[in-house]
Amino acid sequence: MAEPEAFTYNGGTVAPGETQNLRYSVSETYLGDPVRIPVTIVNGERPGPTVFLSAAAHGDELNGIEVVREVAHSWDHSTLAGTLVCLPVLNVPAFIAQKRYLPIYDRDLNRSFPGSETSTGAKRMAYRIFRNFLEPCDYGLDFHTSTRGRTNMLHVRADMGDSDVARLANAFASNVILSGEGPEGTLRREASEAGTPTITVEMGEAHRFQRSLIDRALDGVMSVLAEFGLRPAEQVRWPGWRTVIDDSGEKTWLRSDVGGLVDMKYERGTLVYEGDVICTISDPFRADTETVEAPFTGLLVGVLENPLVYPGNPLCHLVKLEEKTLRALEQEQAIARAP
Repeated sequence: MAEPEAFTYNGGTVAPGETQNLRYSVSETYLGDPVRIPVTIVNGERPGPTVFLSAAAHGDELNGIEVVREVAHSWDHSTLAGTLVCLPVLNVPAFIAQKRYLPIYDRDLNRSFPGSETSTGAKRMAYRIFRNFLEPCDYGLDFHTSTRGRTNMLHVRADMGDSDVARLANAFASNVILSGEGPEGTLRREASEAGTPTITVEMGEAHRFQRSLIDRALDGVMSVLAEFGLRPAEQVRWPGWRTVIDDSGEKTWLRSDVGGLVDMKYERGTLVYEGDVICTISDPFRADTETVEAPFTGLLVGVLENPLVYPGNPLCHLVKLEEKTLRALEQEQAIARAP
């Protein structure tokens, strides 16, 4: 039987059976003070894989922070087989400023991986995070929310063409998986290409904790840990139905053709049918009203929260469902509506 191993990063080691909380320096402020990210490393007494959980690569995306904190500090890890690397706030400067991007030239940390020791400030930060805490892991879960003014139902984004990534995505047990390798520089794409299969979990909206989504994400984390043997006594979950969207014709962002005020008729996670009025857009006098209809039957993965739009602004993210999945979802929603 394999022996449990220490987890080592530049500056420290966490032995089997040990939990370590640290603030790791990834940059410096204008005053020369260190910029430190919080990290909790839980190394189990039993051998097993190493999994990282990361959040707040965009500083205003808060739901994932609570997921990572609860896994790190509220769960009982006495039977853990493997190691958890918990990174609740990757982008500390943006988190402090409550902005999406680094407040230094508005750089996007989630387009800066795997980083570089000699490039921009964002890439230097990404490099230290990536080399010390992401690349050494066997699997990764990166938590995000929609950007400000929009909200997403909980879903996974993953490169389903990679069998190891697909196994991880399926284990998280979300209803919807959007397949694709992701843009260059994103944490999940670069970690996966470096040999650490990683998925993105999207959930809710920026600037808030949403308890129902946090609890569902925690169930997904437990399911992943069961799948890979870190929590062998737990069960891998099945979400009841699942759709994997891997073709651009099966998903679309509906965008506004006019400027005005939006009256959204449906919430995220709602099933809409072809021809349904998703929203209307009108001017301040309600003299001119634009009606936006569903171009096909599908699921609203994301919808607008801020009701003000310019022409071209996104209104909702609609994905098409295959017939079998559509019937399963209709049955589920009928049961939910029943007295």
